[in-house]
Amino acid sequence: MAYKVNPAVAPVTAPPIAEAAGWIAGRDFPADKPLLDVAQAVPSYPPPAELAAHLAAEVEKPETSRYSDIAGTPALRRALAAHMSDYYAGRVAAGQVCITAGCNQAFCLAVSALAGPGDEVLLPVPYYFNHQMWLQMQGIRPVYLPFRRDRGGVPDPGDAAERISQRSRAIVLVSPNNPTGAVYPSAVFEAFYDLARQHDLALVVDETYKDFRADDAPPHRLFGHEDWSETFVQLYSFSKVYSLTGYRTGSIICGEALLAQVSKLMDCVAICAPRIGQAAALFGLQALASWRAEKRSMMVERVRRLGEGFRANELAYELVSIGAYFAYLRHPFEGVPAAAVAKRLADEQNVLCLPGSMFGPEQDDYLRFAFANLEVAAMPDLLRRLVASQDWRGFRGSA
Repeated sequence: MAYKVNPAVAPVTAPPIAEAAGWIAGRDFPADKPLLDVAQAVPSYPPPAELAAHLAAEVEKPETSRYSDIAGTPALRRALAAHMSDYYAGRVAAGQVCITAGCNQAFCLAVSALAGPGDEVLLPVPYYFNHQMWLQMQGIRPVYLPFRRDRGGVPDPGDAAERISQRSRAIVLVSPNNPTGAVYPSAVFEAFYDLARQHDLALVVDETYKDFRADDAPPHRLFGHEDWSETFVQLYSFSKVYSLTGYRTGSIICGEALLAQVSKLMDCVAICAPRIGQAAALFGLQALASWRAEKRSMMVERVRRLGEGFRANELAYELVSIGAYFAYLRHPFEGVPAAAVAKRLADEQNVLCLPGSMFGPEQDDYLRFAFANLEVAAMPDLLRRLVASQDWRGFRGSA
């Protein structure tokens, strides 16, 4: 007899990155038209050599193979609290920090500590698909905020106000956004914070890509509010800024009362974040400021160069928003499902991107390009292939 599976998990869509990778599985790509993979947000560069050397020494220490405290090593929690306090001109204490196995786990733990089956969480569209997947698997109803193309992908607090109910538990924001790249203004954060505070909701903000913003000013001042720990929950990742995707290290910063609930969940799912990843994150905070600044400048330049290319007159793909690691484009094939466009780009142009339909309802006109692993030298080739794809006259494809 076949196993019975959890009915809350079975209907959830399979991981989109793996699905897209299946479109090109087993294919060989010619040297004159190599694969341009803009499907997954992965840095194009490895960690610095000094980090690798540091970790080689850390592996020799007996404590590296042992559990840390549930919420993370004290040194890393102190260092991250100091970093966030300085970066946001606010006040964060080490006791308000929990280190997690990546930012995906941070989201899962935070949401599970805030809401349960039958509760609601406000989620702007397009959403980061793992956020929606986790809500669905937990029996938490996502309440979608509509995509605001007129606002460059920045959600409208007024739309959220209209959708809050007695079952609402949290509002989720991602900035710089995945998938759109949109960077939310400080005033938008303040408006959502005030709304959440007014209705006793948590404002959960995923800031995985904060280190790749072009602006030197803090993205918001929420940590400066006297009572931020009663409303604001920040999620963060070390994966992209230090090129540590495989080390799985992220964080939750929140009030102590919520952190106590998060710790219960953490103890059950992982006990603690991987110790070697925590060592890598601590070294990054303490010793890699200049390296971090160099990579930030490189990514800002990629945003500038690619943005200029997408805005070229001969390109019929409309750039809706761009920032950090991502560009969100409106494709020129009216009425054609985004998946059909993305698959054809993979088949005929050797360009692997993700369809907007993987990021929520009413996104079939859009494509997401994650360009962090695309060198500047390859950008003209990407743009040429997109221009060539516009010759699919009468294309009506099928998803």
